[in-house]
Amino acid sequence: MSTTTIRLPEELKARVAAAARSEGTTAHGFILEAIAEKAAQVERQAEFDAQAEERYAALVRTGESIPWADMRRYLEARAQGDNARPPVARKLAR
Repeated sequence: MSTTTIRLPEELKARVAAAARSEGTTAHGFILEAIAEKAAQVERQAEFDAQAEERYAALVRTGESIPWADMRRYLEARAQGDNARPPVARKLAR
């Protein structure tokens, strides 16, 4: 395991210490968890962005999409517990 030094303003250091105590952990553990959570958040956002780009590229390439009205009916049926069939993508009107 490597060591990294960070400089914290005194106010932030005190806030971290207080938050760590309230969570029943050390300041070190609290900081590690915060860093891990932030890294995971950035990774999830990157995955979301990549998936959005892939889906947009497919829309542009095929010209097919599912109209919102069809998707909404499907989602509402599923939310009510119905075993609805998913709507089918079709060419967009131009």
